[in-house]
Amino acid sequence: MLSRPTRLHLFATFFSVAFLLPQSGWSDSSKLVLNEKDYFETPGLNLMVFSNWYDGLFSDSKTSGIELIHHGVRTATNGDIRLNATPEQWDMIPQFKERKINRAEQSIEAFMRYPNDNFDFSIKVTKNQNGVHIAVNLPKPLPASLEGKAGFNLEFLPAAYFHQAFMMDNTTGIFPVYPGGAKEINNSIEPTLLASGKHLVLAPNNTERRVSIESNSNLLELYDGRSKAQNGWFVVRSKIPAGKSGTVIEWQLNADTLKDWVREPMIAHSQVGYHPAQEKVAVIELDKNDKTNPPAKLFKIAADGTENLVLEKNLNNWGKYLRYEYRQFDFSKVQEEGLYRIAYGEQKTEPFRIAKDVYASAWQPSLDMYLPIQMDHMLINEAYRVWHGASHLDDALQAPVNHEHFDLYAQGPTTDTPYKPGEHIPGLNIGGWFDAGDFDIRTQTHYDVVMNLVATWERFGLKRDVTTVDYNKRLVDLHVADGKPDLLQQIEHGTLALIAQHRAVGHAIPGIVEAHIEQYTHLGDAITKTDNLIYDAKKQDGESDGFKSGTFDDRWAFTSRSTPLNYGSIAALAAASRALKGYNDSLATECITTAKKVWDEEAAKAKPDMFKHGNTTGGKLEDEKLKAATELLIATGDKKYAQAIDQLLPSIQKDFAMRASWLLRAMPYMPKEFAGKMRKLAEAYQKAIPAIESKNPFGVTITEAGWAGNGWVIRSAINNYYIHKAFPDLVSRESVFKGLNYLYGTHPAHNLSFVSNVGTHAKEVAYGMNRADFTSIPGGVVPGVLVLKPDYPENHEDWPFFWGENEYVVDEAAIYIFLVNAVQDLLKE
Repeated sequence: MLSRPTRLHLFATFFSVAFLLPQSGWSDSSKLVLNEKDYFETPGLNLMVFSNWYDGLFSDSKTSGIELIHHGVRTATNGDIRLNATPEQWDMIPQFKERKINRAEQSIEAFMRYPNDNFDFSIKVTKNQNGVHIAVNLPKPLPASLEGKAGFNLEFLPAAYFHQAFMMDNTTGIFPVYPGGAKEINNSIEPTLLASGKHLVLAPNNTERRVSIESNSNLLELYDGRSKAQNGWFVVRSKIPAGKSGTVIEWQLNADTLKDWVREPMIAHSQVGYHPAQEKVAVIELDKNDKTNPPAKLFKIAADGTENLVLEKNLNNWGKYLRYEYRQFDFSKVQEEGLYRIAYGEQKTEPFRIAKDVYASAWQPSLDMYLPIQMDHMLINEAYRVWHGASHLDDALQAPVNHEHFDLYAQGPTTDTPYKPGEHIPGLNIGGWFDAGDFDIRTQTHYDVVMNLVATWERFGLKRDVTTVDYNKRLVDLHVADGKPDLLQQIEHGTLALIAQHRAVGHAIPGIVEAHIEQYTHLGDAITKTDNLIYDAKKQDGESDGFKSGTFDDRWAFTSRSTPLNYGSIAALAAASRALKGYNDSLATECITTAKKVWDEEAAKAKPDMFKHGNTTGGKLEDEKLKAATELLIATGDKKYAQAIDQLLPSIQKDFAMRASWLLRAMPYMPKEFAGKMRKLAEAYQKAIPAIESKNPFGVTITEAGWAGNGWVIRSAINNYYIHKAFPDLVSRESVFKGLNYLYGTHPAHNLSFVSNVGTHAKEVAYGMNRADFTSIPGGVVPGVLVLKPDYPENHEDWPFFWGENEYVVDEAAIYIFLVNAVQDLLKE
C-alpha cells in the first residue's frame, strides 16, 4: 500500500495535469515557433526572451526578461534572476551581456551578470512539445553572498489575475484584489507566501489567462509583490540552490490559448470628435491573421436612438505597422453636425461629435483642474474635497556634494551656493508644480511650462476664470472665480518658483526633491510627506519647538551651476515679464531685470558651466541659448539678442522642425534677410513631411524609447502650426490636426483619449498622485503608447503604474492647452 504522502503527491499530480489536457475550444502552447523577430509565437501567445532591457533611467520598469503576451495583453514580465522575492523599482538588477538565438534548436539564451558579486548566469528558453523549457545555468556555484537571496522570478500582472484562482499542487487559492500579509524588508523580513509547491496553475478555469508552471526540482513560491510596493506584481520564484553549477533551475511553462484566436479589430478615432471642415480618418487596427474585410460604416444617431447609415465603404489594406495590419476609413465628406458612431463588422465605437465647437472646451480640464491640482505649497480645495494640503513649507536643505540621487538629480563637487550641505536655504517654499506623479520641483520642466503658457496667453489670450488663488492663505479653490485670468495665475505660480532660485542662490538650480526614497515613493496627500517644519540637526528625531524640527524630512535642493539650465530659466523669466506686465508689475520687472543680468553674466564667462546629469540640468546649450535670446529679443527688442540668434543659426538649422517655434517667433524682430533663411529651411522640411507621415497609418512620429511619445507628437504638431502660420503654402494645417487626433484616440493599441476627462472614453486610470486608487486627475495628459521591442505597442488602462505609459507630467498639459487652441485658430482660416 502506498504511503499517505505518496498518495497525496500522485493525486495532486493527476489533478493538476488533468486541468492541462486539451479541451474543446482551446489549444495549448505546443505550436509556438521562433519567428523572424526573435520571439516565440502562436496565435494568442507570444513569449519574448530579453527582447527589451530594464529602463535606463529608473531601473526596473517591468519591461524585460522573459515576457508573455497572452491573447494580446502583456501579462508576465521580468523572468530573470533577482535578489529579492518581491523586487521593487530600485532593487538590484543584473547587467545584460548578450543574447544568442539558435533557430535549429528553437532556443533563445540570454547571458547576464551581477558584477558586484562576480556572479554570471544565463537563462535559456527552448521550445518543446508542450510549451517552453526554461533553464537557469551557472558556470560556477552561487557566490556565498547571494545564497538564500538569488532566485529565478517571473512576475504576473495583478490586473490580469484579479478575481482569478490559482492551484499549487493540491492547494487552491484566489488572487487577492488588495494585498495583505507582511511585506518583504530586504535582508530582514521574508514576504508572506501565497503558496509553494512544484506545479502552479494560474487561472485554471480561464483559458485566456491560464498558465502552467512546473518545476523539475526546486520549489515554486508564489508571492504578492504589492505588499512591498503598490506597483508590485504577483511573483513566481524558485531559489537558486547553493553549491551547484550547471543547470540549477528548470521550469516547464505552458500557456493555453483559445483555438484559432484572432484579436478583435480596434477602431482608432477621435473620442472628442471632429470639426466639419477638417479631414476625418479613422484607422482600423487588425490582427495579422484577421482575413475578414467587412465594410466600414458611419451612422448618425438621432434623438430617439435610431441610427441612420450615412456612409459605407469597402476599405483597402494600408499595410503593416509593428505587429498589426491597418485600414483607413476616410469620412471627411461628412460635414453635417451631430452625433455619430463607426461600425466595422461587430465592432462599434462610442458616440462622437461632428460640430464647429468640438474643441471649444477640450483644453479647459487641463487649466481648470490638472495644473491647479499640481500646485505645490498650496492647499487645493474642490467643493467637498481637498486634493492635497499646503505641502513642503519647509523647503529646502542644500544637497550634499558629490551625491547622485535616485531620480536623475546629482550634486557636483561644490554646492555653488553660499550654503553648506544640509543647511536650510530660505525662500524656496513658494510657487511651482509637482513635476509629475511624484512631488519634486524640476526646474527644466518649470521653465518649459511657463514659456508655453505665456505663448498661449500672448497668441490666444485665454481669459477664463474659474479658479481662486490666494497666496496669503496658501489656498486654491477650484470652480470658484476670483476675477483674475487663470492662465496668468498659473504663469505667476511657475514664475515664482523660478525667480525664488535666483533670489536665493543667484542662478537656476536643477531642482528640489525628496532626500529619502521612502518619502519619494509616497502616494496620496503631499502634506503628509513632511512636518512642514525646517530641519534642525541639533534637535532629536521627533523633537520640535513648533518652528523647527529634528525630523529629517525636508527636501534637498540640488544647486550645481549649469549654463544651459540658466538660459532656459531666464528664457521663461523674460517671457513671463511680458505676460505679467499689468497683472503683477513688480514681479514682471524683477523677471526681466534678472533675465538680462544672468544673460550678461553667462556671456562674460570664459567657458560655460556644463555640469550634466540625467534630464535635470537643461537641454542642449545651443537650444537653451536660442530660447533665452528669443524671449529676451521679444521682450526688449535689443539687437544683441538678434545677433546671438544669427550666430546660433549655423549650428541649429539642421533640426529646424523642432526649433521652428523659437526661430519663427523671433522672425519679426530679426533683419529682413532672416525670413528668407527661414523660408529655405521650411521648404526643406516640407520635402521631408511625406516620409514622416507615411511611416505609420496615423500620420505622426511614434517614438520607440522608454518613455512614450505623446510629448513628441504634441510638440511636432505645434511646430507645424508655427510653420503653417509663417508659410501656409508649405505645411498643411492637417499636419497639426493629426497630432490632436492622435491624442484623442487615433493611435495604436486602443482608442482611448490620452487626456483624462476629455472625450467620450478617456484615460481613467493613470500614474498620478492618486494612482494607488486606480483613478485619474481631470485634464492630465499621459505619455501614451509605449512600443516594446520588437513590435508591441502598449498602453494599459487597467494598471496605472507603468510610468512610461501613464504618468502625467505638467509640461505635456501646458503644450496640450496650446495645441487645442492652435487647432481652433487654424479652423478659423
